[in-house]
Amino acid sequence: MSHLDNIPSTPGKFKMEKSPYINRLRFHSSLAKLTFWSFVFLGLILIFFFRSPSSNPLPSDPSRRSLRTSSWGGPAWEKRVRSSARVRARNGISVLVTGAAGFVGTHVSAALKRRGDGVLGLDNFNDYYDPSLKRARQALLERSGIFIVEGDINDVALLKKLFEVVAFTHVMHLAAQAGVRYAMENPGSYVHSNIAGFVNLLEVCKSANPQPAIVWASSSSVYGLNTKVPFSEKDRTDQPASLYAATKKAGEEIAHTYNHIYGLSLTGLRFFTVYGPWGRPDMAYFFFTKDILKGKSITIFEAANHGTVARDFTYIDDIVKGCLASLDTAEKSTGSGGKKKGSAQLRVFNLGNTSPVPVSDLVSILERHLKVKAKKNIMKLPRNGDVPFTHANISSAQRELGYKPTTDLQTGLKKFVRWYLSYYSGGKKASG
Repeated sequence: MSHLDNIPSTPGKFKMEKSPYINRLRFHSSLAKLTFWSFVFLGLILIFFFRSPSSNPLPSDPSRRSLRTSSWGGPAWEKRVRSSARVRARNGISVLVTGAAGFVGTHVSAALKRRGDGVLGLDNFNDYYDPSLKRARQALLERSGIFIVEGDINDVALLKKLFEVVAFTHVMHLAAQAGVRYAMENPGSYVHSNIAGFVNLLEVCKSANPQPAIVWASSSSVYGLNTKVPFSEKDRTDQPASLYAATKKAGEEIAHTYNHIYGLSLTGLRFFTVYGPWGRPDMAYFFFTKDILKGKSITIFEAANHGTVARDFTYIDDIVKGCLASLDTAEKSTGSGGKKKGSAQLRVFNLGNTSPVPVSDLVSILERHLKVKAKKNIMKLPRNGDVPFTHANISSAQRELGYKPTTDLQTGLKKFVRWYLSYYSGGKKASG
C-alpha cells in the first residue's frame, strides 16, 4: 500500500503529532527539499533560455528538433514575407505553403508563383533525408521570388505572426513526417508533425480573420489493409497498416472536427506514390536509381505466395495540377473570430494515375533509361507497414476538379533520370 493511502480524505479527522521536535525536523527537511528542487528547476530554465545554439546543437531526431526555428521577425523579415506573398495576377490568391522545401511543396510553390499567385513557404529543413537537397530546392524557389521561412508548424507564435503580416486566402499544408518504414524507428516524429503540427496549424487558421481555405496532403496509405480495388474515397479507411497511415487517417478526422466546429473549409488529398525530378531519396525509384548506378544490389519485394507488389505511380506534374485545382475550387471558410457562421466545405480526393505498375516493371524501365543492368535481390514483403498494392479511383477528382493525369511511368521516369544524372553528375549538384 502506498504511503498516500494512509492519509485520510477528511483533514479534520487527521491526528497531528504531539512532539514539536519531530514537527520541526519535518519542516526543515521539507524546506531543504523544496529549496533544492527550486534551484534545480531554475537552473533548467536558465539553461533552456540562455544556451548557445552553436555550442549546444539539438538532437538529430526530427521529433525533438522540429522547434528549432531560425531568428524571425523585424522590419526586413516582414518585408520579405509580404513581398513573397504579394499577389501579382488578377483574381490571384495568397497561399502559405507548409513543407515548401519538400518534393511536392517545391513543385506546387513554383507552379503557383508562375501563374501570379502570392506564395510564402514554411519549412523546418529537418534531416529525415539529406537537407542539402531541400536547400537546393530552396535556392531554386528563391530565384523565382519565393521566400521560405525557416520554422516549424509546431511554433504557434511564428504561425500567428505570419498571419498577422499576411492575410492568406489559402493554406497548402504539405508539411509532414513522411515514410512508412521510418515510423518503426521514430514513431514520436509522426505524432509530433502529422497530428500535433496539424492541430497547431488549424488552431491558428480558425482564429485568423478572415479564415483561409485549407488544402492538405493526406495519403493513399489510409486505405491500409483494404482489399477492394480500385480504392475509392467511400471505402473503409479504419484498418491502417502503419503508424504513418494512422496519423494521416487521424488528420482526416481532425479536419472533420475543425470543419464542423469552426467552419474551416478543408480539402484532403490522398496522394498515390508521387515521383519525379527533385523527388524524395527515401522513395524506391530514387534509391533504386542510386544503387543501380553504383552497382549495388537492390531489394525487390514480393507479396505472399510470390504475389506482385504494385504501386499507382503518379508523376509530380499531375499531382501539382490536382493541388492547384483543389485550391481554385476551394470555397471560403465560414467562421469568424473562431466561431462558425455556417456550414463549410469538406472534401477528400484521390490523386493517382489509375494504372498500378509492378515494382519489377519500374526496375526494368530504370534499367533501360540508365543503360545499366540491376543486381536484384527478391525478398518477401516484410511486416513493416508496406501494403502489396495501391490503385486509385479518381472519378471524384475528375468530376469536381477536372483532374486528368497524363504522364505514364515510362515518360515520367525518363524525366526523373535526366534530372538525377544532371543533379548528381560528377559529384556536383546542378542548380536547375
